[in-house]
Amino acid sequence: MSESGTHALQVELVAAERLVWSGEAKMVVARTTEGDVGILPGHAPLLSLLVEGVVDVTTVEGETWVAAIDAGFLSVAGDRVSILSERAEMSHEIDLEKARHDLERAHAAGENDDEATAAVRSAEARIRAVEKAS
Repeated sequence: MSESGTHALQVELVAAERLVWSGEAKMVVARTTEGDVGILPGHAPLLSLLVEGVVDVTTVEGETWVAAIDAGFLSVAGDRVSILSERAEMSHEIDLEKARHDLERAHAAGENDDEATAAVRSAEARIRAVEKAS
């Protein structure tokens, strides 16, 4: 329960090597293989695959936290939201110049290379996260 007496979501954003963010939120938006999904308190249980992209968390205080994630999983059960991804970075942790450089390098590596395509999507997600948060 948050101070206002309404239910809040308990959110955990977890990467392979660390807990990236956790806290109370009133809304989470993430991109699944079926499209964008918005999670509010009271959401039905859900298990979904996430694609590379941006996750938006609106805290109970009204702040917005933005993270770039690689593909992963989204789990919602009883107002608990778990976002699990191999890599996840909060927008304020991302070096924008490095992300732009990574994007250029990945584009130069070629469109037919699966690894290069994945690198392009990852760099684009990191750049979007920074732009969205600013």
